Amino acid sequence: MDMMSMVSGILSAQMGALQTQVDATLLKSNLDANKSAVLTLLGAGQQNSLANVASGIGGNLNISA
Repeated sequence: MDMMSMVSGILSAQMGALQTQVDATLLKSNLDANKSAVLTLLGAGQQNSLANVASGIGGNLNISA
């Protein structure tokens, strides 16, 4: 194997490794964005606490009248 083909092989291997790293980073970013979108659609993280409201608020509502 001559020197130029060995250098070419090493450079190709390094470029392949770099592309794999970039692909993994982009995939993780896309998965994080999708997770955020799903949690937003599901309403996760909303605090529906009634601890700071007056008594009687948040009880049952009679809609038959």
